[in-house]
Amino acid sequence: MSLATDTSVPISADFHVTRSRQNVAWTGLGALVVVVVLALFPYIVYSGTTAILVQAFIVLTLASMWNLMAGYAGLVSVGQQGFVGLGAYFVLILALHGLSPFAALPVAAIGCGVVALPLWWLVSRLRSGYFAIATWVLAAAIMLFIERFQSLGGGTGLPLPGFTGMNPTLITAYTYWVGLAVTAAAMLAVYVLLRGRLGLVLTAVRDDEVAARSSGARVGLARLIVFVVAGIGCAAAGGVLAISQLQVQPTAVFSVQWTAEMAFATIIGGLGTIEGPIIGTAVYMVLQQTLASYNAWYLIILGLVAIVVALFARRGLWGLVDERLHLRLFPVGYWLRTGAGNGRPRSLRN
Repeated sequence: MSLATDTSVPISADFHVTRSRQNVAWTGLGALVVVVVLALFPYIVYSGTTAILVQAFIVLTLASMWNLMAGYAGLVSVGQQGFVGLGAYFVLILALHGLSPFAALPVAAIGCGVVALPLWWLVSRLRSGYFAIATWVLAAAIMLFIERFQSLGGGTGLPLPGFTGMNPTLITAYTYWVGLAVTAAAMLAVYVLLRGRLGLVLTAVRDDEVAARSSGARVGLARLIVFVVAGIGCAAAGGVLAISQLQVQPTAVFSVQWTAEMAFATIIGGLGTIEGPIIGTAVYMVLQQTLASYNAWYLIILGLVAIVVALFARRGLWGLVDERLHLRLFPVGYWLRTGAGNGRPRSLRN
């Protein structure tokens, strides 16, 4: 009987393997309520607040994709800004040809997923630091290639067309809803992937790639799927970025700062957990809004926070909650419990 499909599997008279203490239906209901409440924000808060939340949606989407790669597939990339920039430019190109930027966004995301296939072929044989540097080089090469096209604005970029005659209030509201939809879709995709057999394969690869291969796991296919999904997610976030800024400029959308932000949010919140990027994004946004006016001190404090968490909370802030409450808001792993259910649970897969 497969652990990938059962939610509770007895393995002996004294132990049981279960996914979670909670009923998954409550998790889904709670997530739906949160999304519905967030969807009402344009009616009840000022546009400045929704603009901040759009930025938070972008960071959370990026962090979730980076966490899927690094936290589950063992692919530490410092070049995901390449897909952010590609997503933004695909939206720009489609908008220049008459398509609404909002309608162009899903097309751009899928297009970037197609582009991810040959890019994966270039980096698939690399591991560890070599993989990280290769992704950075690819992102820089893509930016230099796009800058050569004067029809796309060259090095200065172009304003995003398609909003002529639209009410600015409606543009702000539509941008917010699109950002919320992208984030919800990204997190749902991660959850569905990790709940299935692919999640088991990814965890086995993360723990020991050689052992996973010797056990018959299709490591190459699993990593390819993760790379493509992460590319689509980052491209969608890049499309939201282009729409929110109403302009696409290469050094802005291809900035390595985007990878730094997604990595910071993931590591602070908790690498290898779905909840981690949520907590990390909240912390990052609070620090950014509070300290942005302090110039260099803002970056110094961000670095200090990252160091403190790395030293004293190796599993991130969500790891501290998990250790004490054994809580899974998005249960994708398995717990080993005594038959009576009174023993301390141990995680078989996170």
